[in-house]
Amino acid sequence: MHPTSKDALIAHLGDRTFETVLDAPAGGGWLSEKLGGGIAVDGIDLYEEEAPGYRNFWKHDLDEGLPADCAGYDLICCCEGIEHVGSPLLLLRHFHRALNDGGRLIVTTPNVWFPQARMQFAFRGFFPSFPPLADKVKPGTHMHITPWTYPQLYVFLKLAGFRAPRLIPEPLSKAKHFFEPLLGLPAKWYCGGKLKKAKTDEEREFWKQAGSKQSLLSRHLMIEAVKA
Repeated sequence: MHPTSKDALIAHLGDRTFETVLDAPAGGGWLSEKLGGGIAVDGIDLYEEEAPGYRNFWKHDLDEGLPADCAGYDLICCCEGIEHVGSPLLLLRHFHRALNDGGRLIVTTPNVWFPQARMQFAFRGFFPSFPPLADKVKPGTHMHITPWTYPQLYVFLKLAGFRAPRLIPEPLSKAKHFFEPLLGLPAKWYCGGKLKKAKTDEEREFWKQAGSKQSLLSRHLMIEAVKA
C-alpha cells in the first residue's frame, strides 16, 4: 500500500473513535503502529510474523474466513488483501459477523476501472497488476487473483449484509496521465446519465460514486462500508 494511501486512511479515521480494531491481513503491522496506543488491535496474517503492538494475532488463511474466536470489533481494515482471496464473499460475510452493530469495514485494493487498465485489458485480456499466472500459481507468493472495481465491491458488500459503500478520496484518486480524464469521459457520461434516471436515494448514490474520479481514474480504491 502506497505511503500516501496509508496517510489518507489514517486521516480519514482520525475523527472517529474505535476501541477494538481487526487488521486482516496485518502484513508488516503498519496499521497498528499508526493507530497508536489506547486502541486494542488484533491482527491476522498467513505469511507474515506477528509485529509489535497487537493484542491478539492469528496465523490464518483468509480464504477460510475468520477464526471462530475473532469477533467484537468496531473497525475492520482489510488493506491490500481482498485481491489475493479466492472466496471474497465468504470473507466479507465473516467480517460482517465479527463487527459490532454499526461497525465499519475498510477495504483497500487495486482498481482495474481506470482508462489505461481497461485499454490494457482490451488488447491483452489481462489487467495491470493481475498478470497471467501460468506455472506461477504458488500459495504464499501474494498472487493477485481477484480484480476489483467500485461496482463489483458494491455488489459483494451488499450481499454480505453491509450498507452501500462509499469511496474514500486519496492522492492516488488523481489521473496519472493527462489523457486519462479524456478517455474516462464516456464512462463518466454513462454514469451521469444513469444518475439522472435513478429512482431511489441508494441508486443515485451508487451512480454518483461509480462516476467519481476515485472510481473512474484512480489506480487504487479505498472503500468504507457500515454494518447494516
